[in-house]
This record gives sequence, structure tokens and C-alpha cells, in this order.
Amino acid sequence: MKAMICPRYGSPDVLQLREVEKPTPQPDEVLIQIHTASLNSRDLRMLRANPIFMRLMPGGLFRPRNNIFGGDLAGRVEA
Repeated sequence: MKAMICPRYGSPDVLQLREVEKPTPQPDEVLIQIHTASLNSRDLRMLRANPIFMRLMPGGLFRPRNNIFGGDLAGRVEA
């Protein structure tokens, strides 16, 4: 599957389109075939690590732990 990857903190220019492995859902999760996704203001704050303490909360110190952003999406439940 294709995903926009954030290899390090910065502006939206650091995002890279890459091919990644399709996730396998756990028994209490669903897999969604995404038709469209967008970045919201929270995603942009995480991308920029702004404020700086965002790196200490769910993020990593030098790069985001979860490097695939996009909390707003539209799609279809696949599994």
C-alpha cells in the first residue's frame, strides 16, 4: 500500500510517498481501505513537533514514533 511517511520532524515538505506493508488487524480492530485522507491541525502540530513537548508525549525525540499521519479519512471496511 502507499503511504505518506514522515522520516523526521519539519514542514510538510519532509513527507515522502512510499510503498509500505499492508497492516494486519488484531481481533479487536478493523482494516479500512482508504479512498482519501488528509492532515488535520493535530497532524501538522505533530509533524512540526510544535510545541516542542510533543516530542516527549506520543512522539519520538528526533523523529515521530508513528511516522504515518492522517487521522481524517474516508474509506470502506475491508476486514
